[in-house]
Amino acid sequence: MTTYNVEVRVTPRVGLLDPQGKAVHGALHSLEFAEVGEVRVGRLIKLQVDANSDAEARGRVETMCQKLLANPVTEDYDISVSQ
Repeated sequence: MTTYNVEVRVTPRVGLLDPQGKAVHGALHSLEFAEVGEVRVGRLIKLQVDANSDAEARGRVETMCQKLLANPVTEDYDISVSQ
């Protein structure tokens, strides 16, 4: 069995309201960073997963995302696996 390092990036779905992104956008503009366009705020989750292959690790984390780590109605996620 191998330990895999997995990163899950969770972001609000495109087209849905992102209140944190709006707040950061407004704050950046008030600090005179007018060149900043749309801001989306998400989160990064880092896991170490023991599995027999990277495909198995990815599959287990996919299930974790569907059950707990991301809200499938309002969020998208991207999984990156490395050793």
